[in-house]
Amino acid sequence: MDDKLMLMIPGPTPVPESVLLAMAKHPIGHRSGDFFKIIAEVTEGLKWLHQTQNDVLILAASGTGAMEAGIINFLSQGDRVLVTTNGKFGDRWVEICEVYGLNVEKVTAEWGKVIDPEAVRASLEADADKQIKAVIVTHSETSTGVINDLETISRYVKAHGALMMVDAVTSLGATSVPIDAWGLDVVASGSQKGYMLPPGLGFVAVSPKAWEAYATAKLPRFYLDLGKYRKEAAKNSHPFTPPVNMFFALQVALGIMRAEGLENIFARHDRLKNATRAAMKALNLPLFAPDSAGSPAITSVAPIGVDAEKIRSILRKRFDIVMAGGQDHLSGKIFRVGHLGFVSDRDILTAISALEAALSELGYENFTAGAGVAAAAQVLTQ
Repeated sequence: MDDKLMLMIPGPTPVPESVLLAMAKHPIGHRSGDFFKIIAEVTEGLKWLHQTQNDVLILAASGTGAMEAGIINFLSQGDRVLVTTNGKFGDRWVEICEVYGLNVEKVTAEWGKVIDPEAVRASLEADADKQIKAVIVTHSETSTGVINDLETISRYVKAHGALMMVDAVTSLGATSVPIDAWGLDVVASGSQKGYMLPPGLGFVAVSPKAWEAYATAKLPRFYLDLGKYRKEAAKNSHPFTPPVNMFFALQVALGIMRAEGLENIFARHDRLKNATRAAMKALNLPLFAPDSAGSPAITSVAPIGVDAEKIRSILRKRFDIVMAGGQDHLSGKIFRVGHLGFVSDRDILTAISALEAALSELGYENFTAGAGVAAAAQVLTQ
């Protein structure tokens, strides 16, 4: 049946109908008073979502573009940076830093494991001359379904004095990221994740400390020069031609989020995570990330006795449900269930039911029919 596609991936995520309809409106001039009012409203909403009183700037970019902007605006060639990496996106930030001639040091963990905050602390304490200019952390590692202890790491970074830079692409809007309370300096995210929007917008939150670094940073920048965005944002404007209709969508999406409330949003994502993990355990499908560090955005599963790609294929072809595969060396070894953004209890039960049907079709016998749905329902009805 056409038009029944169900996205259960870490992005793009499902989009509410009211958000899609907002995008169908006629564009308006991006230098008009009406558009300036929209910028003012969404900027205030973004500060609410980011739990900050500081700047939150809007780019026409993906999460990677927002992250690159966050790196190049506050650092100079040759600067020492400490990058934590326990998955594909941590590795990506290493690559970006090296492209721009930064001196990269790494704190690593095996994919599927958390970054040890004490390893970060040890690296910072060994830097007696305070040469490390920034620490870059992927909060929710999308490739593995692991969430790192950003609060503790940030505390150690503040004690050292380096900038705290964060990839919050799949954590912003799915779990609490209190930027001001945790002392985060640069936080990047993207519209197609917890914001319940299509791809197209990137967001960068910037602290006063980061702006001090901006004044002396020397990496080349033009379109991604955040100083230009800050100057125009102060006038409720934008330095370049923005995707106007995406701003319409952002306005509606933020209204939906505010109506739900921050604590309810975070509680919903936590509930969906717990239901999904309970279902996988009931189906005897091993989880790739430990319970203590499971991301509220995505659950990674490493099946034994049944092929991960065949599971995904049946879900897509038979049920129009899309789950994500493994990346890099995990390709074919895991599948990933996204449960962030515009996802409800019903979506989880539907996905788990279809998963059980796929397992049966593949001849997987290490489960009792209905066990996954029952386990998820028990969590969802508590």
